[in-house]
Amino acid sequence: MTEATPTATAVRPPQPVKMVISGGFGVGKTTAIGAVSEIEPLTTEAAITEVAAGVDDTSLTPRKTTTTVAMDFGCLTLDPTLKLYIFGTPGQDRFGFMWKDVTAGALGALVVVDSRRLDECFPAVDYFEREGTPFAIAVNAFDGVLSHSLPAVRSALDVAPEVPVVAFDARSADSVRESLIVVLEHALMRARGY
Repeated sequence: MTEATPTATAVRPPQPVKMVISGGFGVGKTTAIGAVSEIEPLTTEAAITEVAAGVDDTSLTPRKTTTTVAMDFGCLTLDPTLKLYIFGTPGQDRFGFMWKDVTAGALGALVVVDSRRLDECFPAVDYFEREGTPFAIAVNAFDGVLSHSLPAVRSALDVAPEVPVVAFDARSADSVRESLIVVLEHALMRARGY
């Protein structure tokens, strides 16, 4: 009788999933990708010029000296079977023409909101509602404070009841990771018809 040889189990690479982080100018998209990415994130940051400062309201973000002009990119392996490829959209309306390309093929989106400036997130919310892309709202706690409660933000944005609304800190890898998992779970629930 011959001895059985152990069979090697092939290790499969993790399933790639495209996710988007979006929102208005200066809400923390680049910061969130930088906090959670396991690679050095690719950014397309440019200095805010005097001309741009006249267009982009920096009054609530006075320390902001750069802005995303194309996209940000990072990745996060959630477990051995799943890897997120995270794309960040630019926040200014004048770069909105790029969103279609940046978001194509995304399973879902995390719309980052600064509760001090809710009006700046409407273009992102409207975009993902119109495209039918599952999304969650992540209210960034600037300086650890939310200017409005999550129910008040939900009411002001008038999003569907099934759209998750969470508080998060764009500087915290754990917080961003948990928010991305919320988007992933929401997208899976929608795909299953729940």
